[in-house]
Amino acid sequence: MSIEPGPAALGNPEQGLFFRFESDFVSSLRCIPMAVRFKLDLCGVKLSLRAWSQFDHATRARCVGLPTRSEEEVRGYGEALCQALEAIGQKPVRLAIDAAPAWADVRSAPAAVLARGLAEGIAAERFAGWGKLAPLQRFALVKLTRGGHENANFLPALLEFGL
Repeated sequence: MSIEPGPAALGNPEQGLFFRFESDFVSSLRCIPMAVRFKLDLCGVKLSLRAWSQFDHATRARCVGLPTRSEEEVRGYGEALCQALEAIGQKPVRLAIDAAPAWADVRSAPAAVLARGLAEGIAAERFAGWGKLAPLQRFALVKLTRGGHENANFLPALLEFGL
């Protein structure tokens, strides 16, 4: 798999593109890419890193590449993921789908993103371009602010996204 850096990797999950800050694991897909995390939130199926690591590379690549452009495709993605989980002996867990996720509001960056930026010494004004980011870019920044997540990529993501 190739990495499409910069503007080409605006995060269209349907094209299976990866961000530069994910480049250390793209070839092996040992971590769950943001494009897949985005799709998981859309379909409401939980996927642990443990289960992801039990998938073979072809299954991981399918998780990246399957489209989620329509409600029908999102349902199909969820069904395919549940089948993949069952194939490795995992019981699929369905989660509630957030009807108004923080990343979807294009008017301003969520408080968690602003707070994380402030903690890193970044002024709130830097986030003025929030609404111009692609949905997956906004999603990634929100995910990178959550506790328990590897937040080392927050600053590289900001730079990659031009903020």
